[in-house]
Amino acid sequence: MLGGCRWLALEVTYLDPVVEFYRERLNLEPIVRSDREVAFPIGPDGDVERARGSTDRSGSGTGSELRLRRPEGVPRGGLHTHYAFACPSDVYDHWYERLDDDLELQEVDFGSMRSLYADDPAGNCVEIAGADPPSGSGDLQLTRFFEVVLEVEDLPDAEAFYVDLGFEVVDRGSNRRRTRLSTGAVDLELWEPHLGLADARGGVHVDLGLEAADPDAVADAVSDRVTKRERIEDGVRIRDRDGHYITLVEIGT
Repeated sequence: MLGGCRWLALEVTYLDPVVEFYRERLNLEPIVRSDREVAFPIGPDGDVERARGSTDRSGSGTGSELRLRRPEGVPRGGLHTHYAFACPSDVYDHWYERLDDDLELQEVDFGSMRSLYADDPAGNCVEIAGADPPSGSGDLQLTRFFEVVLEVEDLPDAEAFYVDLGFEVVDRGSNRRRTRLSTGAVDLELWEPHLGLADARGGVHVDLGLEAADPDAVADAVSDRVTKRERIEDGVRIRDRDGHYITLVEIGT
């Protein structure tokens, strides 16, 4: 069983302007891990003090981080990655008003929710989706990673890989250029190379952390198709055929 997204890492050449974007525009508080990496805790439970050292992480999505990383090691972090934050539906309009003043926004109404799209200074397409229940607080919060898009060369092959990893297919593009999968806590879209909504692209060499009930068992299910597997402090890290790194972290750790 897979749970939520523990982290998403993005590659940036110059940290300062990208850190400023997420701090000033999206109200995220940075933690400087090194001269190579800065992290932002995500969600109501992902506060800064917890992310600095606590391991008390219970429940899907708790302790999630957006990581900005200079390309000075492996895994690098994703380039031109399209991904989405969820926010409570009752504050979506407030997010739009906040960001519309100085960013070039695009908006899509999906019927069940609305999403806004904007580019960060590193060329990533950031989506904010009013996908979560109303909070009632009125706080401009981002609750979790809602979606991450990976660029893949062979869509049927990649789809089969991620289904065996533990995702469920929930939607396919009419021309088979994309597949949407979900764990129930986070969605993953697989795109053949193309421009999507807001001219977004799927990320390349994305570094993604996912919660798993049994990381070793999940990795075993795709062991014949990974190009790398290793045990690291956070869990079991594998690399798929498209060069994306997936680290499987035990739920509750």
